[in-house]
Amino acid sequence: MSALLLLVEDNELNRDMLSRRLERKVYVIQMAADGAQGVSMAMELRPALILMDLSLPVMDGWEAIRRLTANIPVIALTAHARAEDEKTAREAGANDFDTKPINLNRLVGKIEHLLTTQATGTLPENP
Repeated sequence: MSALLLLVEDNELNRDMLSRRLERKVYVIQMAADGAQGVSMAMELRPALILMDLSLPVMDGWEAIRRLTANIPVIALTAHARAEDEKTAREAGANDFDTKPINLNRLVGKIEHLLTTQATGTLPENP
């Protein structure tokens, strides 16, 4: 499936590594380096899905997710694997949550699930 994904990640190495791995899975990747740029690009590009790091400069990922419309599914990404981080991300509006270091197979499974549910009109409401 070739879908446009927006990767919002401030760490250049993480952006480069994850974008290349996802492009090999046939996704089209656009990238933003901070939360404000991510929100702006999301409104302009209307990607099929957003991968949002939570620890970002300018505007953190939680605030960026709050400013996005519910029509674009968001997977929050973080190095913090605490249950309260997932709860907070979901409360901000993320549809799913994944931890770093990224397990590509797990992340692609979550991406495919959200893209499929969005295409069928059954995207779960953000809590």
